[in-house]
Amino acid sequence: MEAHKAKGPTEMAHEKPARLEKGYAQVYTGNCKGKTTAALGLAFRAMGRGLKTYIGQFMKGQEYGELNSARMVKPYITIEQYGRAGFVHVQNPPEQEDVDLAAEGLTRARRAMLSGEYDIVVFDEILTAHAFHLISVEEMLDLLRNRPENVEVVFTGRYAPQEVIDAVDLVTEMVEIKHYYRKGVMARDGIER
Repeated sequence: MEAHKAKGPTEMAHEKPARLEKGYAQVYTGNCKGKTTAALGLAFRAMGRGLKTYIGQFMKGQEYGELNSARMVKPYITIEQYGRAGFVHVQNPPEQEDVDLAAEGLTRARRAMLSGEYDIVVFDEILTAHAFHLISVEEMLDLLRNRPENVEVVFTGRYAPQEVIDAVDLVTEMVEIKHYYRKGVMARDGIER
């Protein structure tokens, strides 16, 4: 029996691009790690079927490992950041620079969602951006109302408001049972960043 051989991105590029017949809206929330990682896993799985994912990262300006990975698999996964350089600590109320960066990011991510170029659009940390008064509930609901029928939309971040939970099709909550951070282990390259 012959083993199944997976096609690489170069081989997939010569095939007719896959499209979703119907997209849904998802939320990955909770106070534990894994929300962005779950969204990246979805993007990686989609790439294996020839689908393209755009990930807009709110409140992030630090060099994370996924940025390097996305450069390796372009055009299947595209990531843009909408935060200050380095680790972003937003104050409450936020500074105008953070508000402006979030607004610019929202415009760019909405444009990607409507472009017809992407099958999945991830609004990474948009829920946390809302908690810090950078993005309104109405802006998130507007994204969901205007999502093209064949585009999957994913919102990630802590503190998902009930109005967003009610408006989407799938909600997953990451719940911390145990975390090595409590023993003083800081974020590690390739694991948390």
